[in-house]
Amino acid sequence: MVEIKTEQSIEAMRAAGRIVAQALAAAREAAGVGVELRELDRVARGVLDGAGAGSPFLGYHPDWAPVPFPAVLCASVNDAVVHGIPDGYRLRDGDLVSLDCGALLDGWAGDAAVSFTVGRARPEDTRLVAAAEEALAAGIAAAVPGNRVGDIAHAIGRVCRAAGYGIPDGFGGHGIGREMHEDPGIPNEGRAGRGMVLRPGMVFAIEPMLTASGTDDTYTARDGWTIRTLDGSRASHAEHTVAVTASGPRVLTVL
Repeated sequence: MVEIKTEQSIEAMRAAGRIVAQALAAAREAAGVGVELRELDRVARGVLDGAGAGSPFLGYHPDWAPVPFPAVLCASVNDAVVHGIPDGYRLRDGDLVSLDCGALLDGWAGDAAVSFTVGRARPEDTRLVAAAEEALAAGIAAAVPGNRVGDIAHAIGRVCRAAGYGIPDGFGGHGIGREMHEDPGIPNEGRAGRGMVLRPGMVFAIEPMLTASGTDDTYTARDGWTIRTLDGSRASHAEHTVAVTASGPRVLTVL
């Protein structure tokens, strides 16, 4: 069931989304060569705590995971696509980092992700990150009343495939509102004109994930959470929480 949010609800989600943006910006600013991933989690946690917000990530325990997620931030490095657990790994020059964060405020959720390079960037990583952002922008542009979920998926997939990148199987965006994950699922590849019709008041987390080698295969690491590319190629992840409105898409997870 898809909940249609009121204007007041969307404003409340905007407040949660602003906190997400602040947490990601602070964690990105703290990222540097030699910094431990768990330090980035501490920074993000400080932003949430300071804003009086909770975390939909901390303690999240879906059926497929062996243990609850232990952090407020997902930190995925190089060949890690998503769901990386912040640990004692110290960032190295040239690492490609994807940070994913959520916030809960007054009963409403926000969710976003960003990818960037620590230190000197490889040209191929810069292109990969740019493609993920372009795919996200295309997906957001398709989130208008009268379009369908398949139009968002098609817009994302077209950008990714045209650039020669892979799209990890089985991962994509989702509805969001009172819970972090709500209906409907938002695939990162699909056929235009298919799926649920978009209506004002729907809110989605749109999140393209790209693999550099062009292959789609991944595996779950031994921690039971981190999703890595099967061939060891690098990955990039970009995400925003987006409301469908009569006047066009509204991105809720920006500063």
